[in-house]
Amino acid sequence: MTADSKVRRSIPDNHPYGIRLRTALQLAANDVPVLPLRAGKLPFGNCPACAKSACGDRPHMLRAGPCACPAPCHAWAAATTDHTVLTSAAWASAWREAAAVAYHPGGAGLTVVDLDDAAAVAWARTALPATRTVATTRGEHWIYRGAMPSRNDVRPGVDIKSAMSYARWLGPGTGTMTALPVVVRALAVKERTAVRPAARVVAATVPVGGGVCRHRTPVFLERGITMGVQRITQATAGVHATVYGTFLAVLSTHGRCGCLTDAHVSRLFAAAQAKGESARHCAEAWTNARTALGV
Repeated sequence: MTADSKVRRSIPDNHPYGIRLRTALQLAANDVPVLPLRAGKLPFGNCPACAKSACGDRPHMLRAGPCACPAPCHAWAAATTDHTVLTSAAWASAWREAAAVAYHPGGAGLTVVDLDDAAAVAWARTALPATRTVATTRGEHWIYRGAMPSRNDVRPGVDIKSAMSYARWLGPGTGTMTALPVVVRALAVKERTAVRPAARVVAATVPVGGGVCRHRTPVFLERGITMGVQRITQATAGVHATVYGTFLAVLSTHGRCGCLTDAHVSRLFAAAQAKGESARHCAEAWTNARTALGV
Protein backbone atom coordinates (compact mmCIF):
# COMPACT_ATOMS: atom_id res chain seq x y z
CA MET A 1 0.00 0.00 0.00
CA THR A 2 1.38 3.44 -0.94
CA ALA A 3 1.65 6.37 1.47
CA ASP A 4 -1.07 8.19 -0.49
CA SER A 5 -3.55 5.35 -0.24
CA LYS A 6 -2.85 5.03 3.51
CA VAL A 7 -3.68 8.70 3.92
CA ARG A 8 -6.91 8.40 1.93
CA ARG A 9 -8.06 5.26 3.77
CA SER A 10 -7.33 6.80 7.20
CA ILE A 11 -9.81 9.66 6.72
CA PRO A 12 -12.90 9.18 8.93
CA ASP A 13 -16.12 10.12 7.16
CA ASN A 14 -17.24 12.49 9.91
CA HIS A 15 -13.87 13.94 10.91
CA PRO A 16 -13.18 17.61 10.05
CA TYR A 17 -9.87 16.47 8.56
CA GLY A 18 -11.71 14.21 6.13
CA ILE A 19 -14.42 16.78 5.38
CA ARG A 20 -11.88 19.50 4.61
CA LEU A 21 -9.66 17.30 2.51
CA ARG A 22 -12.64 16.06 0.52
CA THR A 23 -13.73 19.66 -0.05
CA ALA A 24 -10.22 20.47 -1.25
CA LEU A 25 -10.22 17.51 -3.63
CA GLN A 26 -13.58 18.55 -5.08
CA LEU A 27 -12.28 22.06 -5.72
CA ALA A 28 -9.05 20.74 -7.22
CA ALA A 29 -11.06 18.55 -9.58
CA ASN A 30 -12.60 21.78 -10.89
CA ASP A 31 -9.15 23.37 -11.47
CA VAL A 32 -9.21 25.50 -8.32
CA PRO A 33 -5.80 25.41 -6.54
CA VAL A 34 -6.29 24.78 -2.81
CA LEU A 35 -4.33 24.70 0.45
CA PRO A 36 -5.07 24.10 4.15
CA LEU A 37 -5.30 26.94 6.67
CA ARG A 38 -4.51 26.66 10.36
CA ALA A 39 -6.31 28.47 13.20
CA GLY A 40 -6.51 32.19 12.67
CA LYS A 41 -7.11 31.81 8.92
CA LEU A 42 -3.35 31.58 8.37
CA PRO A 43 -1.37 29.23 6.12
CA PHE A 44 0.95 26.71 7.69
CA GLY A 45 4.50 27.84 8.35
CA ASN A 46 7.42 26.81 6.17
CA CYS A 47 9.35 23.66 6.96
CA PRO A 48 12.98 24.09 8.21
CA ALA A 49 14.35 23.69 4.69
CA CYS A 50 12.14 26.53 3.41
CA ALA A 51 12.32 28.82 6.46
CA LYS A 52 13.30 32.41 5.68
CA SER A 53 13.30 31.51 1.95
CA ALA A 54 16.45 29.38 2.35
CA CYS A 55 15.09 27.20 -0.48
CA GLY A 56 15.00 30.15 -2.90
CA ASP A 57 11.16 30.16 -3.05
CA ARG A 58 8.90 28.56 -5.63
CA PRO A 59 9.26 29.18 -9.39
CA HIS A 60 6.01 31.15 -9.71
CA MET A 61 6.67 33.54 -6.82
CA LEU A 62 8.21 37.00 -7.14
CA ARG A 63 11.50 35.33 -6.37
CA ALA A 64 11.31 32.60 -8.97
CA GLY A 65 13.41 30.08 -7.10
CA PRO A 66 13.81 26.33 -7.51
CA CYS A 67 11.86 25.15 -4.44
CA ALA A 68 10.10 21.84 -4.98
CA CYS A 69 9.30 21.14 -1.33
CA PRO A 70 6.65 18.41 -0.96
CA ALA A 71 5.16 20.15 2.11
CA PRO A 72 2.58 22.99 1.93
CA CYS A 73 5.19 25.73 2.32
CA HIS A 74 5.04 29.32 1.00
CA ALA A 75 1.35 29.98 1.71
CA TRP A 76 -0.63 30.76 -1.49
CA ALA A 77 2.24 29.49 -3.64
CA ALA A 78 1.69 25.99 -2.27
CA ALA A 79 -1.90 25.88 -3.55
CA THR A 80 -2.32 23.04 -6.00
CA THR A 81 -4.83 21.00 -7.96
CA ASP A 82 -2.62 17.91 -7.88
CA HIS A 83 -4.59 15.09 -6.22
CA THR A 84 -1.42 13.19 -5.38
CA VAL A 85 0.11 16.19 -3.60
CA LEU A 86 -3.08 16.99 -1.69
CA THR A 87 -3.35 13.42 -0.37
CA SER A 88 0.37 12.93 0.23
CA ALA A 89 1.93 12.09 3.56
CA ALA A 90 3.77 15.44 3.47
CA TRP A 91 0.42 17.29 3.57
CA ALA A 92 -1.34 14.90 5.97
CA SER A 93 -0.32 16.61 9.23
CA ALA A 94 -1.44 19.98 7.86
CA TRP A 95 -4.86 18.60 6.94
CA ARG A 96 -5.21 17.03 10.41
CA GLU A 97 -4.64 20.44 12.03
CA ALA A 98 -6.44 22.50 9.37
CA ALA A 99 -9.15 24.89 10.52
CA ALA A 100 -10.30 25.75 6.99
CA VAL A 101 -9.72 25.26 3.27
CA ALA A 102 -8.35 28.12 1.20
CA TYR A 103 -7.88 28.62 -2.52
CA HIS A 104 -5.71 30.73 -4.80
CA PRO A 105 -8.16 32.93 -6.77
CA GLY A 106 -5.58 34.12 -9.32
CA GLY A 107 -4.57 30.54 -10.05
CA ALA A 108 -8.19 29.75 -10.86
CA GLY A 109 -8.57 32.85 -13.04
CA LEU A 110 -10.72 34.61 -10.43
CA THR A 111 -10.73 37.80 -8.37
CA VAL A 112 -12.33 38.07 -4.93
CA VAL A 113 -13.43 41.46 -3.66
CA ASP A 114 -13.36 40.89 0.10
CA LEU A 115 -15.94 43.14 1.79
CA ASP A 116 -15.18 43.07 5.49
CA ASP A 117 -18.22 44.79 7.00
CA ALA A 118 -21.75 45.99 6.33
CA ALA A 119 -20.59 49.42 5.16
CA ALA A 120 -18.29 47.86 2.56
CA VAL A 121 -21.11 45.60 1.34
CA ALA A 122 -23.43 48.60 1.02
CA TRP A 123 -20.79 50.45 -1.01
CA ALA A 124 -20.29 47.46 -3.35
CA ARG A 125 -24.01 47.20 -4.04
CA THR A 126 -24.00 50.73 -5.42
CA ALA A 127 -20.53 50.83 -7.01
CA LEU A 128 -19.79 47.38 -8.44
CA PRO A 129 -21.51 45.16 -11.04
CA ALA A 130 -23.48 42.30 -9.54
CA THR A 131 -21.72 38.94 -9.52
CA ARG A 132 -21.54 35.74 -7.47
CA THR A 133 -21.48 36.49 -3.74
CA VAL A 134 -20.47 34.40 -0.75
CA ALA A 135 -21.41 35.30 2.81
CA THR A 136 -18.51 35.63 5.27
CA THR A 137 -18.42 36.03 9.04
CA ARG A 138 -18.68 39.82 8.86
CA GLY A 139 -19.38 40.66 5.22
CA GLU A 140 -19.26 39.12 1.75
CA HIS A 141 -16.92 37.90 -0.96
CA TRP A 142 -17.79 39.15 -4.47
CA ILE A 143 -16.21 36.84 -7.03
CA TYR A 144 -15.45 37.92 -10.59
CA ARG A 145 -14.16 35.93 -13.56
CA GLY A 146 -10.65 37.17 -14.40
CA ALA A 147 -7.39 37.63 -12.49
CA MET A 148 -5.53 40.80 -11.48
CA PRO A 149 -2.91 41.98 -8.95
CA SER A 150 -4.00 41.68 -5.31
CA ARG A 151 -4.09 44.64 -2.96
CA ASN A 152 -5.38 45.20 0.57
CA ASP A 153 -7.16 48.29 1.89
CA VAL A 154 -8.17 49.66 -1.50
CA ARG A 155 -10.87 51.49 0.44
CA PRO A 156 -12.28 51.09 3.98
CA GLY A 157 -13.11 47.44 4.60
CA VAL A 158 -12.25 46.30 1.07
CA ASP A 159 -9.41 44.00 -0.02
CA ILE A 160 -8.75 42.49 -3.46
CA LYS A 161 -7.56 38.90 -3.50
CA SER A 162 -6.43 37.40 -6.79
CA ALA A 163 -2.83 36.83 -7.93
CA MET A 164 -0.35 35.90 -5.19
CA SER A 165 -3.06 35.72 -2.54
CA TYR A 166 -5.50 33.27 -0.99
CA ALA A 167 -9.10 33.35 0.16
CA ARG A 168 -11.04 31.04 2.44
CA TRP A 169 -13.45 28.65 0.78
CA LEU A 170 -16.85 29.41 2.31
CA GLY A 171 -19.05 27.67 -0.21
CA PRO A 172 -20.10 28.18 -3.83
CA GLY A 173 -22.16 31.29 -3.12
CA THR A 174 -25.15 32.58 -5.05
CA GLY A 175 -25.65 34.55 -8.25
CA THR A 176 -24.05 34.50 -11.68
CA MET A 177 -20.33 35.16 -11.87
CA THR A 178 -19.54 38.06 -14.22
CA ALA A 179 -16.38 39.24 -15.93
CA LEU A 180 -13.91 41.30 -13.92
CA PRO A 181 -14.96 44.95 -14.49
CA VAL A 182 -12.76 47.96 -15.08
CA VAL A 183 -13.92 49.55 -11.84
CA VAL A 184 -12.41 46.70 -9.78
CA ARG A 185 -9.12 46.82 -11.68
CA ALA A 186 -8.97 50.55 -11.05
CA LEU A 187 -9.26 50.00 -7.29
CA ALA A 188 -5.83 48.38 -7.25
CA VAL A 189 -4.14 51.50 -8.63
CA LYS A 190 -2.27 53.16 -5.79
CA GLU A 191 -3.50 56.63 -4.99
CA ARG A 192 -0.88 59.32 -5.49
CA THR A 193 -0.33 62.20 -3.08
CA ALA A 194 -2.47 65.00 -4.46
CA VAL A 195 -0.58 67.98 -5.81
CA ARG A 196 -2.02 70.76 -7.91
CA PRO A 197 0.50 71.83 -10.52
CA ALA A 198 -0.44 74.17 -13.31
CA ALA A 199 -1.86 72.28 -16.24
CA ARG A 200 0.55 71.84 -19.10
CA VAL A 201 0.55 70.09 -22.43
CA VAL A 202 1.78 66.49 -22.31
CA ALA A 203 2.45 64.00 -25.03
CA ALA A 204 0.23 60.92 -25.12
CA THR A 205 0.27 58.38 -27.89
CA VAL A 206 -3.13 57.97 -29.51
CA PRO A 207 -3.83 54.36 -30.54
CA VAL A 208 -3.82 53.71 -34.26
CA GLY A 209 -7.08 52.00 -35.09
CA GLY A 210 -8.72 50.68 -38.17
CA GLY A 211 -10.11 53.96 -39.46
CA VAL A 212 -13.76 54.90 -39.12
CA CYS A 213 -15.21 54.55 -35.63
CA ARG A 214 -17.22 51.35 -35.43
CA HIS A 215 -19.96 53.28 -33.70
CA ARG A 216 -20.39 55.24 -36.94
CA THR A 217 -21.36 58.49 -35.29
CA PRO A 218 -19.18 61.23 -33.74
CA VAL A 219 -21.97 61.91 -31.24
CA PHE A 220 -21.25 58.63 -29.46
CA LEU A 221 -17.55 59.47 -29.12
CA GLU A 222 -18.29 63.02 -27.94
CA ARG A 223 -20.68 61.68 -25.32
CA GLY A 224 -18.02 59.22 -24.10
CA ILE A 225 -15.34 61.91 -23.75
CA THR A 226 -17.78 64.27 -22.02
CA MET A 227 -18.81 61.57 -19.56
CA GLY A 228 -15.15 60.75 -18.92
CA VAL A 229 -14.32 64.38 -18.17
CA GLN A 230 -17.39 64.62 -15.93
CA ARG A 231 -16.45 61.48 -14.01
CA ILE A 232 -12.94 62.80 -13.31
CA THR A 233 -14.19 66.29 -12.41
CA GLN A 234 -16.76 64.95 -9.95
CA ALA A 235 -14.34 62.59 -8.17
CA THR A 236 -14.10 63.44 -4.46
CA ALA A 237 -11.77 60.60 -3.42
CA GLY A 238 -9.53 58.10 -5.16
CA VAL A 239 -8.76 60.57 -7.94
CA HIS A 240 -5.86 58.57 -9.37
CA ALA A 241 -7.95 55.40 -9.52
CA THR A 242 -10.80 57.34 -11.11
CA VAL A 243 -8.50 58.77 -13.77
CA TYR A 244 -7.06 55.35 -14.57
CA GLY A 245 -10.50 53.75 -14.66
CA THR A 246 -11.77 56.49 -16.99
CA PHE A 247 -8.82 56.01 -19.34
CA LEU A 248 -9.52 52.26 -19.36
CA ALA A 249 -13.19 52.82 -20.17
CA VAL A 250 -12.47 55.23 -23.05
CA LEU A 251 -9.75 53.03 -24.53
CA SER A 252 -11.79 49.85 -24.19
CA THR A 253 -14.50 51.44 -26.35
CA HIS A 254 -12.50 53.57 -28.79
CA GLY A 255 -8.91 52.38 -28.45
CA ARG A 256 -8.97 50.14 -31.50
CA CYS A 257 -11.18 51.95 -34.00
CA GLY A 258 -8.95 54.93 -34.73
CA CYS A 259 -11.41 57.66 -33.79
CA LEU A 260 -9.55 59.13 -30.78
CA THR A 261 -7.57 62.28 -31.50
CA ASP A 262 -4.99 64.29 -29.58
CA ALA A 263 -7.74 66.79 -28.78
CA HIS A 264 -9.83 64.10 -27.07
CA VAL A 265 -6.90 62.91 -24.96
CA SER A 266 -5.96 66.47 -24.05
CA ARG A 267 -9.45 67.08 -22.66
CA LEU A 268 -9.16 64.03 -20.42
CA PHE A 269 -5.68 65.00 -19.27
CA ALA A 270 -6.76 68.59 -18.57
CA ALA A 271 -9.60 67.35 -16.36
CA ALA A 272 -7.21 65.08 -14.47
CA GLN A 273 -4.65 67.83 -13.95
CA ALA A 274 -7.40 70.16 -12.68
CA LYS A 275 -8.02 67.55 -9.94
CA GLY A 276 -4.35 67.55 -8.92
CA GLU A 277 -2.84 64.85 -11.14
CA SER A 278 0.57 65.73 -12.55
CA ALA A 279 1.29 65.52 -16.26
CA ARG A 280 3.63 62.61 -15.61
CA HIS A 281 0.97 60.71 -13.67
CA CYS A 282 -1.54 61.28 -16.47
CA ALA A 283 0.90 59.92 -19.03
CA GLU A 284 1.68 56.90 -16.83
CA ALA A 285 -2.01 56.13 -16.31
CA TRP A 286 -2.69 56.41 -20.05
CA THR A 287 0.24 54.15 -20.92
CA ASN A 288 -0.74 51.61 -18.25
CA ALA A 289 -4.32 51.55 -19.51
CA ARG A 290 -3.15 50.97 -23.09
CA THR A 291 -0.85 48.19 -21.93
CA ALA A 292 -3.61 46.52 -19.89
CA LEU A 293 -5.93 46.52 -22.90
CA GLY A 294 -3.29 45.78 -25.53
CA VAL A 295 -4.11 48.82 -27.68
